[in-house]
Parts: sequence; C-alpha cells; structure tokens
Amino acid sequence: MDHLKALIREVPDFPKPGINFFDITTLLKDATGLKAVLDALSAEYAGKGIDQVIGIEARGFFFAPAVAYAIGAGFVPVRKPKKLPSVVEFAEYELEYGTDRLEVHRDAVLPGQKVLIVDDVLATGGTAAAVAGLVERLGGTVAGLAFVIELDFLNGRQKLGQRPIQSLIHY
Repeated sequence: MDHLKALIREVPDFPKPGINFFDITTLLKDATGLKAVLDALSAEYAGKGIDQVIGIEARGFFFAPAVAYAIGAGFVPVRKPKKLPSVVEFAEYELEYGTDRLEVHRDAVLPGQKVLIVDDVLATGGTAAAVAGLVERLGGTVAGLAFVIELDFLNGRQKLGQRPIQSLIHY
C-alpha cells in the first residue's frame, strides 16, 4: 500500500509549527486510490462476523460506512459532545494540550457484538483507546482497529494493548 503515499499531501507546520499533517483529501478524490483503501480495509474483516463498524468523527466517517456496507455490518458514529440526540455513553481522553470527549449512543453496541473501529490515522493512540474502552464498557468486543495511516514514531499501538490493528500506510 506504500504506492498510496503519492496520493497523500504532506502539509508542514499544520495545524501548528513543527507538525507535519498528512492530508488524505488528495487520496479521497482519487477514485483508484480510494477504492484500493476501501478494498484493503474491507478484505481484512470480510466473513469475520463483524456486527458493527464504528467510525470516529470526523475523518473516520469517510471510511467506516463503506467498510460496513462491504462486509455486511451496521455503522455506528462516535461523535464529539452534544451531537447525538439520545442517551449517550462517553469517554474522556488526554490530548497534548488538554482533554477531549467522544460520545456514542448507549444502545449502539449491544453486549456480545463484534465491533470494528475505523479511523483515518493512528497517531498517539489516545482517541482509538478511548473508543475501544467505550465499546468494551457497552459489552461489545473489539474485533479490530483499522487505520489508513499509522504514524509509527508516535507509538500509538502501545495504548491499544493486544487488540488486533490493521494499518495500511506507515510513516
């Protein structure tokens, strides 16, 4: 999948000096590249009995519904606070500059369901670990975490324990 790196724009000093941002909008607009990503993410989990695919707001929403459709699972959005209309379960997690919070409908994952968590980038692992914890608190099993990009130098995998991880592109 390293050939897809040519479709990802690197933006230096965004959103602040010293950060190199990997912009996937250039990958999304390329039909062949987008298909390759969706096919690869889906192939790993096809036929594995996944009940729900969670997409993490916002860029996880680009990939998770298509993966859910391809493998015959439901889609569950995990959102920022006050975006969901019913009773929610939430997780707070640490950021380099404070804390953040994500929410999911309390009835979105049922006990015993197998869940795949999808997002665009695995960086420090804090967001993914928070969502995995939400799934487990609701009684679901994290069958895997799938990412388009993994920033290996940030060691985000360490926060995810022994959960299965799929990353298509590594930096």
